[in-house]
Amino acid sequence: MILKLLPQHLQTIYTHAETTYPEECCGIVLGYLTSEGKTVVEVMPTENAWNAETATGFPGSDTSLSKRRRYAIAPQVMLQAQREAREQNLNIVGIYHSHTDHPATPSEFDRQCAWQEYSYIIVSVQNGKASDIKSWCLDDNHQFQQEAIENKI
Repeated sequence: MILKLLPQHLQTIYTHAETTYPEECCGIVLGYLTSEGKTVVEVMPTENAWNAETATGFPGSDTSLSKRRRYAIAPQVMLQAQREAREQNLNIVGIYHSHTDHPATPSEFDRQCAWQEYSYIIVSVQNGKASDIKSWCLDDNHQFQQEAIENKI
């Protein structure tokens, strides 16, 4: 599969990741499915809603971890994004988040919380600067496989 983004989509993700550093950022990716993959139409930055109360809802999660190592999108934000997508004849095709001072590879926690139909875009932010971006999808065995990113112009 290929994830097709415009330069402004990448810039939105980079800017959001850099401005929230040293905490993780997160957001929702709207678009549509094609035979070749997913085409992004809109990137929606969201607030990182992670907190100790949120952590208790995730299996095996460490409630001592902060927004520097975890992210969550509030359920009401996901519902609103679904409504907006539907109104535009789009789908939620992915989620993005940052890894602060870590590589753009998914953690075990990321894998456990992922849904198969979504792309998971991870941007690595090193010392406050976005340095690498990768996209991942779950395979039939619930393991992440890297997904090609096509930067359309």
